[in-house]
Amino acid sequence: MSWNNLLQPNLILEGSVLNLTPDMIQKYGLKGLVLDVDETLVPIRVASASPELQQWVEQIRPYAKLWLVSNNLSEARIGGIARSLNVPYFLGAAKPSRRKIWEALQAMNLPEHQVAMVGDRLFTDVIAGNRLGMFTILVEPIIHPDVALRSHPIRNFEVWVSEILGVSITPKTKRFTKLDK
Repeated sequence: MSWNNLLQPNLILEGSVLNLTPDMIQKYGLKGLVLDVDETLVPIRVASASPELQQWVEQIRPYAKLWLVSNNLSEARIGGIARSLNVPYFLGAAKPSRRKIWEALQAMNLPEHQVAMVGDRLFTDVIAGNRLGMFTILVEPIIHPDVALRSHPIRNFEVWVSEILGVSITPKTKRFTKLDK
């Protein structure tokens, strides 16, 4: 698989995961979502789901099975977030390793092309999902207000390296904005 195929998300969502709508899920024939946690669902320094995130999960739940897969090792933090959302989870996934994502797919009992890997990182979430043949969705990171004024160095580095490798961080399909909902 070429770098372009490994790093290219199927969909780049402008804004946070909260902009992913049931209409988008249905449009792409998705039946499940594997969700990264840190900076995809909650800022890295936050240990609980926001009311907006809880509302989003309830809005999405009728349309897609949900599973959290995080590289984070904190059972207290990731488990607490997952329990507050009533969503099963795996932690310590070591993405771009596929093992825990594959286990989530097996638990969902869905083919990989009907499940999206949703995350804020190219070199972990997008690569892992693409390696499994999943639909991949890149979202903008949700950043804690204490670090919001600083740049996002890891994400910026990933985009820079991707461009050097000849990858265009543009969607294979269409970029969605709030106006498309």
